[in-house]
Formats: sequence, C-alpha cells, structure tokens
Amino acid sequence: MKWNGWEKIPLEVPDPSGPLGKQTVEAIAPVIVSASRSTDIPAFYGDWFLDRLNAGYVRWKSPFGGSPVFVSFVKARLFVFWSKNPAPFFSHLDTLDRLGYNYYFLYTLNDYDAERLEPNVPRLEDRMETFIRLSRRIGKGRVVWRFDPLVLTDTLSVDDLLERIGRIGNRIAPYTKRLVFSFVDIEKYAKVRRNLDAGGCPGAREFSDDEIVMFCDGIRRLNERWGLSISACAERRDLSQYAIGRGQCISYELMTMEFSGDAALMAFLRPDRQQTLAGSAATADPSRRLKDPGQRNTCRCIVSKDIGQYSTCMHLCVYCYANTSPGVVRRNYTKYLTEREQGIFRDSILP
Repeated sequence: MKWNGWEKIPLEVPDPSGPLGKQTVEAIAPVIVSASRSTDIPAFYGDWFLDRLNAGYVRWKSPFGGSPVFVSFVKARLFVFWSKNPAPFFSHLDTLDRLGYNYYFLYTLNDYDAERLEPNVPRLEDRMETFIRLSRRIGKGRVVWRFDPLVLTDTLSVDDLLERIGRIGNRIAPYTKRLVFSFVDIEKYAKVRRNLDAGGCPGAREFSDDEIVMFCDGIRRLNERWGLSISACAERRDLSQYAIGRGQCISYELMTMEFSGDAALMAFLRPDRQQTLAGSAATADPSRRLKDPGQRNTCRCIVSKDIGQYSTCMHLCVYCYANTSPGVVRRNYTKYLTEREQGIFRDSILP
C-alpha cells in the first residue's frame, strides 16, 4: 500500500476582513507532526506551540516560497520534538499527557563548547542533567540521543570526538535506548560553509573515508559497554559491519514499540498488517511505503509534517542550514518575545 498524502479537511480560521470574521480554508491533517527540523520549538517557542495546540491548527510557511499551508491537529496522534534544550518545555508535558497525545524527543546533545559552534546552548553539564531528567519523566525509550553533526576542524580530530562522545555516553546511556549521529555535509550546502567561516571556524571540514572507518570502529567499541541501538542519519554507506544501522529519526520502529496501544496511530503505520504476506518486501521493511518524500533520498524517516520556521532558532549554531544570519534570527526572536509579552501568538511563529 502506497502512502497517498495527508488527508485534507475544511478548516475554519479567523479572517478579520470577512463578513463573519472567519473563513473556511483547506488544511492537511497529519497523523505525525515534526516540531521541528527548522527550529527548536521546545527551547524557544513552547508557549506558541501550546497556544496553537489549543487553537487546533498552525499555518506553515515554506522557506522556499509558495502559498502557506494550513495544518490541522484534528488527526494528530504523535508529536516528534527536536531540541537541544527541552528544559523550558517541561511545564507543558502535563498538558500533552492530559490531552492524550503521544510524543518523543530527539535530543541533540553535542560537545562543541570549546569550538563555540553552538554559542547559545546551556553548558554541557546542564544539558546532560536535562537529558536524564527528561528520560526519568517520559521513559528512556522516548528520548533519542543525537550527536549531530559530526564536525572535524584543524584542532578537532576523530579521537577528540570519540573522547567527547564517550564522556557523554558514559553519563546518559542508561537513560536512552538509541544514538543517532550524522557526518556533516558542508560542500553540498553553500550556506553552511558561509556560516562556519563567519562563525570563526574556517577549518571545519567533512570526514575522509579513512576517518569514517576510524570513527565507526571507535563508536562500536564504546557501545560495547552502552548497548545502544546506533544508527547514522542520512548516510549512503553501509556501516552494518560496525553494528551501525541506517538512521530513521522519525522512526517506525520506535513508534510501534513505544506507542503500540494507540489504535489510530497503529492503523496509520500498519493498515495492511493482516493482509501482508510473510516474506514480502513490506514485511522485511514495512516502513518503506511511508518514506518521507520531502526528505533526501538517503533519509529513512517516515512521513511527518514539520511546523517550524527558518531563521528563528536562537541557539545560533554556526553549522545551521536553517538560519539566514544571526542578525535576522535575533530580530525575529525579539519580535516574537515582544508579541508574547502582549499575549499575541500568531498562527505561524512569525508573520
């Protein structure tokens, strides 16, 4: 069975210019919502997210132009939160639980403090404590550790990265089941190279083939004491000899393991479960039919609808592809904070 796109429904939204102060628009109604690859909603926009959850929809604006897309939450069963600092969002978890939504966190926990690649994240010790606290709150199967991206510089070697990952893993491995990493793509994205150079990291570079082997062998050895499921995000190479799988951050396996009691979510993930013949391609990889068409060919994430917005993440990571410049982000966030103080939350993060 092929995925045919999200269901479309009529949605009534405010319209001050209309005769009744409202209008009816067409909206998509995703089952899985990504919040978000584009910005850190838990760190910076938790109040906006809860306001939109109460309103029942968001208006999503593509960074590449085109008409806005209305996204209804009427069918939503699961939210996937991407964050480097979910601590400000803890106060909202009870609301999600009370409303009956499923959710899990993709928690990016890097150590580039010395290089200042992530200038606005909390100190590493605090981020590890937040990871442990979150795991204790929602369960270790629902907090995925991401070390993303892996970056080399003139002064940061493979051994240095492995030492830092080892230090973090020794602390947090008992509080998660999965580690996902990715090798940085610099040459494919001119914006990333510009941001790295402007951020004072001109020596940043990608891994050579030999360095990939060195890293993968090192992470395999570290994992002998952790026992985590390790995968590489959007990686074309077969790394199975190092016990490293192909990454799937919006993960079919995680959802079917952690949220099997949600009948609506399972019906979306496995609609043809009873009809699938043993030994078929769908049985071998049932998530294939749900491959997200909006992601790279090497990305194995299943379909979700992202609701974030570019140039809004105040972590200001210098390798980020989603920020135009620090100045633009600061202006956008200042405007958001000003409106938040006035109790104003728009149907998209920014107008």
